[in-house]
Amino acid sequence: MLWVKAGHIIFMVTWFAGMFYLPRLFVYHAMSDDQISHERFKIMERKLYYGIMTPGGILTIIFGLWLWLGYGISGGWLYTKIAIVIALVFYHIYCGKLLLDFKHNRNRHSHIYYRWFNEAPVIALIAIIILVEVKPF
Repeated sequence: MLWVKAGHIIFMVTWFAGMFYLPRLFVYHAMSDDQISHERFKIMERKLYYGIMTPGGILTIIFGLWLWLGYGISGGWLYTKIAIVIALVFYHIYCGKLLLDFKHNRNRHSHIYYRWFNEAPVIALIAIIILVEVKPF
């Protein structure tokens, strides 16, 4: 089971790396004003989302479910963590929608919006680590 736990942590780090970096790319993309930059950001965003972030998210959830079934753990902290993970899945999907908006040149947000948007996974990560390690309830 320790290998499963290691896999869960490895892919969680991968997923979060994407969730931290993709909105940062959106910041720079929203600030760019030339076609070459726009095209470069579209490629970077697509590769990050589909090549790193999405596989990381899927494997995080698979390994997390495997841990849950293997250990049979429960408690308020776990259900709160699961609720946060569900919120992160919606965040991930919304990132995909934003990616498509940039791809089709229909971004409607400023770089300031994306700077604030980038903070959500930070808060989620802090909450998840506290829930898993401290198990406050």
